[in-house]
Amino acid sequence: MSGPLGGPGDPDELKEQELREELAAYAHEAWSGWMRYLFQKARNPHEDGSVMIDGQHVMRWMRQMETDYADLPEEEKESDRREADKILRLLDDL
Repeated sequence: MSGPLGGPGDPDELKEQELREELAAYAHEAWSGWMRYLFQKARNPHEDGSVMIDGQHVMRWMRQMETDYADLPEEEKESDRREADKILRLLDDL
């Protein structure tokens, strides 16, 4: 038996909670993937666990983060589109 409209048993609220959890899981997966990539690019781990990222990668990532999506080169937009496609698949599954 479902609860009152908007209550804890409301099917719409349950679907929203499920979507929120799916999106949170995706956000964590995307972040984890980025961190793996970042640490693969890092060189010469130090005894304290810190790493150095070469300037070429730093300059590229700084340029990308300061550039609006609309102004990115097509190949960089395509990378973002692949991420958007993952989110769309999550939405379609619900």
